[in-house]
Amino acid sequence: MSSKGKVLVAMSGGLDSSVVAMMLHEQGYEVIGITMKTWDYATAGGNKKTTGCCSLDDINDARQMAVTLGFPHYILDIRNEFGDYIIDNFVEEYIAGRTPNPCVLCNTHIKWEALLKRADKLGCEFIATGHYAQVRKENGRYIVSKGLDEAKDQSYVLWGLSQESLARTIFPLGKYRKSEIRDMALKSGFEEIAKKSESYEICFVPDNDYRSFLKRRVDGLEEKVKGGKFVTTDGEVLGEHEGYPFYTVGQRKGLNVAVGHPLFVTKIEPETNTVVLGTKEELNRHEMKVRDVNLIKYNELPNDMEALTKIRYKHAGAMSRLNMQGDKVKVEFYENVSAIAPGQSAVFYEGNDLIGGGFIER
Repeated sequence: MSSKGKVLVAMSGGLDSSVVAMMLHEQGYEVIGITMKTWDYATAGGNKKTTGCCSLDDINDARQMAVTLGFPHYILDIRNEFGDYIIDNFVEEYIAGRTPNPCVLCNTHIKWEALLKRADKLGCEFIATGHYAQVRKENGRYIVSKGLDEAKDQSYVLWGLSQESLARTIFPLGKYRKSEIRDMALKSGFEEIAKKSESYEICFVPDNDYRSFLKRRVDGLEEKVKGGKFVTTDGEVLGEHEGYPFYTVGQRKGLNVAVGHPLFVTKIEPETNTVVLGTKEELNRHEMKVRDVNLIKYNELPNDMEALTKIRYKHAGAMSRLNMQGDKVKVEFYENVSAIAPGQSAVFYEGNDLIGGGFIER
């Protein structure tokens, strides 16, 4: 029995999670590797090769790493749970005129739950993942903070995790830069792992074409939603669109509407199958409400709290003031913010610490 404890490592077969397993093994933890199979692309009617966390090559790479280092490795099939919850929500959100955040939901409701259940069965005190983030205990709470590598920081997708989950979670990569992680793999003789490229696609939409995915998942969707109107913010009809679920707030390309100046999707109205178009200035908002809030740093949100708020993963963030209004957070930005998309995650930061987050309400 290791003095460091027993840890279940989520291994996708990619560079980051492979180095996590290697690091913890070298640090003296008793490591058990687990690869979660979440999705088969073919089940959606697509013809692309399965990629990312679901590919056979990646599963084999994870297993080979475990064999080389001498620790057990298991494959956990969670396709049913994943499909029922994550993919159904993904479709429902677009049908509701919102832009979903499947990675946040998957982390919160599927991956961590599946990992902790299996950790309990295997007698593991901890679970570990390859996220670039940090966690510490302070004032009786487990607090997530940004990873050292700002370009790779993944704290944004972790806002939904519970205190119970964080109490058992290790993020070994949080104190390193991506370049250092690649060097570690090379120096340890894992050249093929070190050369692996990253995937930024949604795992169940590996061709990055969510519109075709929706059409395959919802019988007759194209016929049901075609023929809706593009209108201006004043209600002037500009033409017909292909169906409101196939557009997102902030979109500029693919509108096929010419008025002499750039237009953007500023609002989606599913009730009337209407897509509102406007200028870049009309995309600006200075406030929003956030639902389904989960707080991490504080048990209760302090009144009139100043925070940096990110409205999407790659957003740099904007300074704002937060106030609870019932079970929602009202966010007032100091300066206008562009393309606030209902359904996306709003995540609040105090310095590098994650205050919490929730979903942007339409």
